[in-house]
Parts: sequence; structure tokens; C-alpha cells
Amino acid sequence: MTEAAHPLEDLVRAIREAGVTDERLLQAVRATPRAAFVPAGHQAHAYHDVPLSIGHAQVTTQPSLSAMMIEGLDLSGDEHVLEVGTGLGFQTALLARLSADVVTIERWPDIAQQARRNLAGQGIRNVELRVGDGSGGVPDRAPYDAVIVSAALPEVPAPLAEQLRSGGHLVQPIGPGGREQVMSFLRTATGLERRRVLTPAHFVRLQGRYGFPV
Repeated sequence: MTEAAHPLEDLVRAIREAGVTDERLLQAVRATPRAAFVPAGHQAHAYHDVPLSIGHAQVTTQPSLSAMMIEGLDLSGDEHVLEVGTGLGFQTALLARLSADVVTIERWPDIAQQARRNLAGQGIRNVELRVGDGSGGVPDRAPYDAVIVSAALPEVPAPLAEQLRSGGHLVQPIGPGGREQVMSFLRTATGLERRRVLTPAHFVRLQGRYGFPV
């Protein structure tokens, strides 16, 4: 089978057609078999550009949407990144290939356990995975050069803004949950500055102390 015929190339094409142009990111997608990060029984859909249910009313982020969000972080390769919402680890793996290291936090222990196995199976070691309330970030590993949030809230939780260094980028879906604008922010001396809307999207709600009530 030629590389062009591999279903992974169909996924890369879908991501490119969604507007992603960062070649480092596209190469990271090629190096990360999504089939290793989907629920059991869903391998047939691994290279389709669709979200997949992972239990607890959670879904994986659509790959092209993950790619648009990651591109919005403007990663150069040496960043210390915080990811809120690990899921099964596909987006985490992409971040790990594009940055120095990733601290990722997942609310559900069983999902986190599967993500840990998935990442280890791909030999990805520059990731620290925590289980807990992502709305409060991971303060003991701050400050971060970039923060990505894979759940919706009408505003950025204050702890996440505080844990982002000046000059760092944050991407989060802004809205009530179910109908959002994915926004890119820049941390300045006076706080977070909205940069641009990356895309409309549908996300689950960010729950926790600084999010929606659990």
C-alpha cells in the first residue's frame, strides 16, 4: 500500500481542507496513528474526521478541530504546554510532538488510565498526566507557555489565565456548551487579550470549581 493510499492520508487531507497549513502539525498527524487512540471497536472510524464517544457523555475532539486549536497556539517546539481535557490522548500526542513537554489533566480516572496506556504504547514520554479538576489548571507546574482547553465555558477560568506566562497563547471554546466560538487569546501584562475566532464548534461543558457545577 502506498502512503497516498493509507487512510491516514485521508485524515491529513481533511485537516488541510479545514484550513490548517502548519506543516509541522500535519507531519505530527502523520506520525500519530489515530487508531491507537480510539475506543475499542471504533478502529474502522479512526481515520474519519469525526468525534467518537468515549463514555461519561464525553467525546473525542474531531481531528481537524484539534488541529485548528493546536495551530492557534503557534507552537515552535520548546513550549511547556497545559492541556485541559486529555480524552484518549490523541490531541495530547500531537502536542507532545510539537512542544517540549505537556501537562495534561483529565477529570475521569478510567479515561485517563486509557490515555496513559495509549501514550505509552506510542513511546510518548514528555507528557505528565494528572487526574482532577481541569478548570483549576495544574498550578504546581505553572507557568505555561501555552494552554489548550477542550471543553466550553462562557469565559476563561481565572486560574488558567493566571497560569499562562506573559506572551503565551491560550485556546478555548467560549460559550455555554453545545454552541461555541473557539477563541485564541494572548496573555499580556494586563491580562488575556482576545486575538481571533478560530472556528465555530460544539463542545461539552467544562465542569469543576471554576466551570459549570458538577
